[in-house]
Amino acid sequence: MADFLMSTARVLVPMCFTVFAFATGAHAQPVLEQLTGKVVGVSDGDTLTVLVQRDQSFEQIKVRVSGIDAPEKAQAFGNRSKQGLSDCAFAKEVQVEVIKLDRYRRSVGKVISLGTDCGLRQIELGLAWHYKGYARDQSFADRQSYAAAEDLAHERKLGLWSDPAAIPPWEFRHPK
Repeated sequence: MADFLMSTARVLVPMCFTVFAFATGAHAQPVLEQLTGKVVGVSDGDTLTVLVQRDQSFEQIKVRVSGIDAPEKAQAFGNRSKQGLSDCAFAKEVQVEVIKLDRYRRSVGKVISLGTDCGLRQIELGLAWHYKGYARDQSFADRQSYAAAEDLAHERKLGLWSDPAAIPPWEFRHPK
């Protein structure tokens, strides 16, 4: 019986640690860099430019807001989405938790302005989709809150969800 308990413990204990790590978001992308700077430009509903001081000079960093995909400029709600991100961050000091660089060499990260998660705000207002294709890059808590915010915005028909035929930007960019 003692052998059975020991062998069971050898299997269950590592499994418990794995489940705990997954549930707490330990598998999410680690923060590569923490940036603080002023937003000097907003390209669209999920991309902005942050002016960051490095040593004795300033550098403009293009940032792709993680966890969301906003309508393209040519799509319905594209301009409204850009305005929503501007309202959250333009001309304000932000903190960016950079998790990676994308294929366009933009920093990808969570953008916080005056304590507000700008990506989550975009979803809450119906101005962006939760980008589930990259959800694995987010912490468990962020994945949960972004998904719940999208469900609520959809249920309330906010923003882009007022259009029953809304096309996600990843489908708009690559039509079949």
